[in-house]
Amino acid sequence: MHTTMSALLSGHEGSAPAIGALGRSWLSYDGLRSLTDEVTKTLHEMGIGQGDRVAIVLPNGPEMATAFVTIAQVATTAPLNPAYREEEYEFYLSDLQAKALVVTEDYDGPALAAATKAGMAVIRLAVPDGAAAGYFTLTSDATGTANTQTPGTDDVALILHTSGTTSRPKIVPLLQSNIAASAEHIRVSLDLTQADRCLNVMPLFHIHGLIAAVAASLAAGASIWCSPGFDALRFFGFMKEAQPTWYTAVPTMHQAILTRAARNADVIADAKLRFLRSSSASLPAQVMLALNETFGAPVIEGYGMTEAAHQMASNPLPPREQKPGAVGIEAGPKVRIAHEAEDHLIEGTGEVVISGPNVTPGYESNPEANAKNFFEADGARWFRTGDQGAFDDDGYLHLTGRLKEIINRGGEKISPLEVDGVLLDHPDVAQVVTFALPHPKLGEEVAAALVLKEGSTATEKDIRAFATERMADFKVPRKVIILDEIPKGATGKMQRIGLAEKLGLVEKA
Repeated sequence: MHTTMSALLSGHEGSAPAIGALGRSWLSYDGLRSLTDEVTKTLHEMGIGQGDRVAIVLPNGPEMATAFVTIAQVATTAPLNPAYREEEYEFYLSDLQAKALVVTEDYDGPALAAATKAGMAVIRLAVPDGAAAGYFTLTSDATGTANTQTPGTDDVALILHTSGTTSRPKIVPLLQSNIAASAEHIRVSLDLTQADRCLNVMPLFHIHGLIAAVAASLAAGASIWCSPGFDALRFFGFMKEAQPTWYTAVPTMHQAILTRAARNADVIADAKLRFLRSSSASLPAQVMLALNETFGAPVIEGYGMTEAAHQMASNPLPPREQKPGAVGIEAGPKVRIAHEAEDHLIEGTGEVVISGPNVTPGYESNPEANAKNFFEADGARWFRTGDQGAFDDDGYLHLTGRLKEIINRGGEKISPLEVDGVLLDHPDVAQVVTFALPHPKLGEEVAAALVLKEGSTATEKDIRAFATERMADFKVPRKVIILDEIPKGATGKMQRIGLAEKLGLVEKA
């Protein structure tokens, strides 16, 4: 069992392709290992080593993947969203106590301004002409003496912030052993081998892309073709060039891909995908079935979160069943149901909890959050996911929603996912997100924001009438808002919490 990032790269055939990208030659496993040696030597000369924190702000692509993989074998990586503003970088860089920032050689954006203000070392990443995908060199004015020990099992490899909806984001440190365990869990769930190739369209400042696409592929000696980011218009072009056996994405990306699938039938026919994977938000059953039909391949829905170094549960590969609407079976850590208010495990519906080698040891400098989110029971330490769910008789986990997202309408609890599922059956609805709307008497009321299919003339009244015939009156959205686009968070997920404010439906206090 691999226990560190270095171990993930060992033992694979040297000439096998590891990292690819548009119009570039492949970087082999030997190439990736020698790049790691170069990066190690360069960082040590800059005074950066074991335990030091390096923030990475790079565009999506092969260098972002290899910067994460190589720097994490020397120091602690902290990838940040390239779309942040200067104030956000100031907050994250100081919160992380980053020692250095890695940016491209020509970058002159807000992250640089924030790092300069903080007096941090700036490291420039350059790609030599004609270099293989993911190959780069690093330069900096920084010098110093570094701790040159290779990071071990219990060293922090990756630091990410949770996307707090209202409160200050929490720091999640993930150990070398957490990442290695999660990569191995995903490799096993998806039965990845050296013959597999992942087309990555996920942002690489986010746990899903870093671990499911990159680290799990490396654990298998497989290859990753790194796109410059998700773009529905270019997706099938990437697919044609990359010749992947699979790709992983969030539901909104899959939905956008489906809208362009008909005109790319030839690419799909040539692609011969072994499977498609979806994670980071619940995949509507209708979308799962449409993907399966369109690509002629199984759709593997996984369930992950940052604190678990991504994967917790996953639908199994054939011949076992992929259940639409279920996030699968236990896939790595132990997954159980706990009482939502008391620290013990229960049968039936409750809060989903996990325990295993991929789970963070705890939030950094946040004893209050740790006390609230971790508890000991049945001889194990459990992490509360904040999700509500239950297992069916076959051991598949079904989520009913985020505990904070469950709509409480005068004491009636409504799962937004259930309402989404009904509204998506309407022939004119392309995307939907059901959310809570504050109500003076009931506390909360049901509302839904949706995007119609091209050329549709359905009205709010039509949608509500459709819903009224299919679910209990208290679940029917009182307000339906038709939009051109639903606002999304940085990772492409639709955010239910705070959507009423975002859409201007709540009077500011």
